[in-house]
Amino acid sequence: QVTLVESGGGSAQVGGSLRLSCAASGGFFSNFAIGWFRQPPGMAEREFVAAVTTSGGIKQAADSVKGRFTISRDNNKNIVYLQMNSLKPEDTAVYYCAAGGFGPTPHTYSSWGQGTQVTVSS
Repeated sequence: QVTLVESGGGSAQVGGSLRLSCAASGGFFSNFAIGWFRQPPGMAEREFVAAVTTSGGIKQAADSVKGRFTISRDNNKNIVYLQMNSLKPEDTAVYYCAAGGFGPTPHTYSSWGQGTQVTVSS
């Protein structure tokens, strides 16, 4: 089991950027693929944002963020990043990182962070 802690959320203006971090502890970080999900206000379910394999060699991203968001990882620092550029109001959500699965389906992941709020306004 790995413990995940997200950081880097906050407020941004439309067109701005934020970088989220997901720091891991308590497990062999390099053994885990990591996914980012988000839960917009009023939505009951979390939606897939991006995922990266253990080595960082394979990445997936939702169509809604392709070309704007980039996922990367540093296995030496036990951190996964989500660089978010060209932010839109619809990117407003609580962002979560998760481990233990891969791809767009939340229930395949076994460990979750507590989430970090991202608010995008014009």
